[in-house]
This record gives sequence, C-alpha cells and structure tokens, in this order.
Amino acid sequence: MASVKSVALLSLSLLSQASAVKLLALNFAGQFYSLDLAFQSSTKASLKVVQNITACGVTPTWLHLDEETRTVYCIDESWLNEGLGSGNLSQWSVGPDFSKKDALTLTGSTDTEGNSVHGFTYGGPDGRSFIITSEYSPSTITTYKLPITSSTKALQKIEFTMAAPGPRPDRQDRPHPHSAFTDPTGDFLIVPDLGADLTRIFKINQKTGELTACPAIASLPGDGPRHGLFRKAGRALKYYSLNEVSSSVGVYDVTYPDHSYGSNESCLSLKLTQTLSNYGPNVPLGNVTVKSAEIRTVGNFLYASNRNDTTFGFEQDSIAIFKIGTDGKLQFQELTNAHGYYPRSFSFNEAGTYAAIAGQTTANIAIVKRDAKTGKLGPLVTNLVLPPRGTYGGEDGVSNVIWVE
Repeated sequence: MASVKSVALLSLSLLSQASAVKLLALNFAGQFYSLDLAFQSSTKASLKVVQNITACGVTPTWLHLDEETRTVYCIDESWLNEGLGSGNLSQWSVGPDFSKKDALTLTGSTDTEGNSVHGFTYGGPDGRSFIITSEYSPSTITTYKLPITSSTKALQKIEFTMAAPGPRPDRQDRPHPHSAFTDPTGDFLIVPDLGADLTRIFKINQKTGELTACPAIASLPGDGPRHGLFRKAGRALKYYSLNEVSSSVGVYDVTYPDHSYGSNESCLSLKLTQTLSNYGPNVPLGNVTVKSAEIRTVGNFLYASNRNDTTFGFEQDSIAIFKIGTDGKLQFQELTNAHGYYPRSFSFNEAGTYAAIAGQTTANIAIVKRDAKTGKLGPLVTNLVLPPRGTYGGEDGVSNVIWVE
C-alpha cells in the first residue's frame, strides 16, 4: 500500500505537470501575451504574464496554433479605412519553456489589406501549406502560402456581395465573413457569413491552395452565422453553427460528395435540422442587445459564449451549456457565469478539466474548473486582468485566449 507521503508526492507531481500548461492571449490595444498558470490545488491557481509583445499588429484579434510544429499565427484587425494603418499577419515559434521571456519568437511577418478577424491553416500534403484569413467589412477571404515572410503576398482574394441588407440591417448591411476553417477531411473550407446569413463552402486544390466555390447553405433569416465546428455523433457527422445575431446554435447534417459512376456531385453539403437559442428552448431568437461569440465542444457537451446579457450581474455575462445527444441534437442545460463582460473568446485545455474565458471589455482571463461528468463550469480558479480595459460598445479589450500544451 502506498504511504501517505508517496501519495502526497504524487499529487504534487500532478499539480506540477498541470502548472506546465501555458496560455497565449491578445488585447486589441496591441498586446500579445504569454501567460504562466501555476496550480496550488485543483481549485486554486495563479496566472501571471511572462511576455508582453507589441509586434503582432495594431489591433491583434485572433491566434491560430499549429500544435505539431508549435507555430502560432497572429491575425491583426487593423484597417486603413479605420485610420489604424495596414493589417498584419505574423508567424511565431513557440518555445518549450514558457518561463523564459523569449519563449515566443517572431519568424515571419507581412502587411495585409486589413480588417482580418480570423485565420486558419489548410491544404498541401501536411494540411498546413497555406493560411486563410477572413475580412469582416471588406467582405473578403484571402489566402497566403506558408511560411510567412516579409515578401509574402496574397495568393487569392475572394470578395462577396449581396443584393440587399439582411433582416438586421444594423448588423447585416453587407456580407461579413467571420471565420474560415476546414472540414474533417481537409478537402473543404467552411466560411460562416454573418452578414449574408450563409455558410459558404469551398473546395480546396491541395497542390495550389486555390479555392473553388460550392453552393452556399442558407441559415435562418437573421441568424448571422459567425463560427462553427464539426463533430461525430454515432456514425454520422454533424456541423454546429454559432449564430451571433440570433444568439443560437444551428445543427446541420453533413453530406459528402457521391463519387459513384456517373455522378457529377463534388461538393460537401449541409442540411439544417435544429436551431436552439443559447438561452433555452422557450426563448425566442434574435434578442437585439446580446451577441454570441464562440463555440466549443468537450466530450458530450457544447458550449457557446454570450456577450452583453449580464445574466450574473454587473459585467458578468454567460456561457451556455448544451448536452449533445447520441443523434447529435442539442439539449439546453444551463447558463453559467463567464466571470467577465463580453466573453469574445474562450477555450478548454486538452484534458477538458479547465476553461479559459476572455472577458473582452473587462480585459480579464478567468480560469474556471470543468466537471467532466456533468459538463458544468465552476468554480473560478483564478482571474487575471490584462489592461487596458475595453470601452462600452467599443468591442475592444482582450480579444483571444488559447492553451499551449
């Protein structure tokens, strides 16, 4: 039988391993942070800044991590039309020791036309030969060949148009692509378009990185799809759309091309089967004061962040929790405290035992414990403010947070 001393040493060892987990975060004021998370127990920890870098653009908005190569791409939302200067796309090497102040090393950077809100790698023999960015107000998606250098130029730019504003003209005045990412096969790119109420689909030429448009999939009018993800449900594959304008999640069946003899079908297709409010099954869609932001799945649970609902008090917005059924459909569970205002970004560690929630306006990173069995979030483990705070209605402050494990 193990001694009390050996059990205690094992516990300390496990906590030490957990404390090796680091995070990266951005603030729209121009800061790029590496963060050290040290656990004193499973419900108590400290979070501190190791690096604070200002070489990631004027208004950095999104981080995309290539875990295999430990390369992180920083996407800058700066835009000449807003008087902020050109945008920037930068590439960073992530070192093994985050306790050192040079753990993040810039390996490539180039100017862009700007207003990019998202980035994702795709294509080639390794699935990481190119990167695509989504430009919100220019209504474009742009691709680049990797690696990024000072001479890197756009490979392909696709601009979207629409005949008239959508049901929410304040938000849907024009197409607004908000993200772009691959399906599980890596053969298709998915582009949620908040302004046009469309999920756009593109077929990838793996050699050249060129994108060819497939038929777009319409969401419910006024949904405003922003982000999305794929997940297996039994033998079927489902696609979940986070709809910012209607503050809801749409569930889609996924159909792949039929390559049987004589078939001309060549595109992935989606069919909407369920739409559920992030505030429960009896809440109507389209509350004009709230705005959903991101979506994640862990185990049999799906999570969506809600901004500006103050469900838990002053500057305390919410995360919606859904249970995923064996058929892939969602069942609303509850709202839980996001421990910040305007939670634009959140993510989970690999084990699914902790969530990092970035309150945009409150400019804070909240680390919250997760119960793997029930899917519930809480209690709050630690909280760190990364100044400056955002301004009310300005949608500035902390823009993104990810784990590095």
